[in-house]
Amino acid sequence: MPHDRDRDATGPGIIDIWTWSLDAVDPDLAAMLSSEEIARASRFVQARDCHRFIAGRAGLRRILARYLAVAPRRLGLTYNAFGKPQIAGSNRRQLHFNLSHTETTAMLAVSDHYHVGIDIETIKPLKEDIAGHFFSPKEYMTLKMLAPEAYIQGFYCLWTRKEAFLKALGVGLSLPLDAFDISITAPQLERLDGDADASINWSLFDVDTPSGLVGTVAALTVGNSVRLRYRTDENDLLTGLVARQRHNAPLLHRSDDSPASPS
Repeated sequence: MPHDRDRDATGPGIIDIWTWSLDAVDPDLAAMLSSEEIARASRFVQARDCHRFIAGRAGLRRILARYLAVAPRRLGLTYNAFGKPQIAGSNRRQLHFNLSHTETTAMLAVSDHYHVGIDIETIKPLKEDIAGHFFSPKEYMTLKMLAPEAYIQGFYCLWTRKEAFLKALGVGLSLPLDAFDISITAPQLERLDGDADASINWSLFDVDTPSGLVGTVAALTVGNSVRLRYRTDENDLLTGLVARQRHNAPLLHRSDDSPASPS
């Protein structure tokens, strides 16, 4: 699949992919957040987790604000019944987006035309064999057939593909994980219960990620040809996120910790 790095506006054949560091800490980033987000940040126990939450939300707001021509803090965000974030109020561009983060990296998928989901994970040893609990019987059997040295990579490829699809679908875990099959050998939806055309309507893409990560984007493209456009060279946009590396700069007080990873 071709990748485009131009700065043209998104069109029906493009999904923008943004990447930034969550360790690029700047106290000014907190000014972009809503009061609710500030409150959430203040509940983290560890300063590192607070910093990364703020950098993630500031990046999300600054990027989406550019598409919508509004100030980052004025951008209204809401959530559907299953917790998927979306733009509140009148969204004249019908902008769809989804955010994922793992440790020090955040990635955001943005489209004017398609419901999107993105998931990235850090590849690391698994504490236990959890595949049987989260994958369909077909997926699990295919995974178990991999050579030992390929198992972990295969697990995370499949994990991110399933997670990205669920996030694009926007229904969370209300859809049983055995209600659909996704290929391990290629980013492709093979089956979705109750939807005979799902494999045609949905597209999955492996994402170019920093070293040590794996990622997938899913989109309801309805058979249209789509390419990913990587937007990692926008220094004018992300200067506040990537220029300074003040890891120890205190932003807020914390009193809560971060969600668990799949491993």
